Amino acid sequence: MVSQHGALPGTRTQPRIPRWRGFNLTELTGGARDRSFVETDFEWIAELGFDFVRIPMSYWAWSSPEDWMEIDEEALNTVDEAVEYGEKYGLHVNLNLHRIPGYCVNGRELEPHLLFDSPREEMELAMDAATLHWQTLAERYKHTSNQKVSYDLFNEPPWSYQDQSRYVEVATRLVAAIRDIDPDRLIVADGADIGQTPVPGIVPLGLVQSTRGYLPKMISHYTATWVPENEFESFETPVWPMTDKDGRLWNKEVLREQLVQVWQPLVNQGVPVHVGEWGCYNKTPHEAALGWMRDVTSLWREMGWGWAMWNFRGSFGILDSGREDVAYEDFRGHKLDRRMADLLLSS
Repeated sequence: MVSQHGALPGTRTQPRIPRWRGFNLTELTGGARDRSFVETDFEWIAELGFDFVRIPMSYWAWSSPEDWMEIDEEALNTVDEAVEYGEKYGLHVNLNLHRIPGYCVNGRELEPHLLFDSPREEMELAMDAATLHWQTLAERYKHTSNQKVSYDLFNEPPWSYQDQSRYVEVATRLVAAIRDIDPDRLIVADGADIGQTPVPGIVPLGLVQSTRGYLPKMISHYTATWVPENEFESFETPVWPMTDKDGRLWNKEVLREQLVQVWQPLVNQGVPVHVGEWGCYNKTPHEAALGWMRDVTSLWREMGWGWAMWNFRGSFGILDSGREDVAYEDFRGHKLDRRMADLLLSS
């Protein structure tokens, strides 16, 4: 059940959400216009026992950095597909702007003006465009219930270095723009510092806050070339538990400290938390990956948090993941990592 109740003046009480568990589906993450969602992904996610999909999208899929304020409404039919498939198979669909006008965690320099950390005039241009894109989505899905669709404002905002004021300003303005059209829409906001840090300043808005589950990188991203080397705690072949290059033993209790306890002050205020992304790259030995996953999901279960793995099919997923040390099960002509799937279902 998703619900909101009466609020104190100037604030909203916190929403309540189920412990949704599922996957990110990434067809629109890169912004290509020729991509469509795969209906069987939704069907199989539901068949396997999960109930949630997060849809990280680049606005390039219906607009362009050359003209932010021009939106191709027909191109949004692809987003309609995701919403319709979610409804058909009983999955909650969370729509996320992975690339919003003025910002993306990857390649933000490709934006003509930046939404964060730039001169005010430029930030305002990006803010106007970002607002327009969320208003367009809000208008499109305003008659769809919160049980079926929620919004995630922007993916993994930049490092804020203890000053979250710009983050709070952007989130507040986007939420207001959405609620002008759709007053009771369930809205998610990623944590600051690339999704990892709670944002106390938006608690009065009554949002779900979304965290991440990628620590330690020496487990989750072993050999991943897109991760800066200074983010790896060790380059040794992963085991679990694992000692990093500084001699620190990473185990379940360290995961509790790093991934859960930092959010406790917000949890104490009734703020719901969901893990919007997490997973383990396919180069990590399977036993180490499963051991780490067992510990991290057990912590989230204790907290009542749901999660969305990155991804379903692919190098972080449970289907066609390309791991070399897995005895796969044939599943509709695809390769299913049954041990991982069963671990996730039991979590």
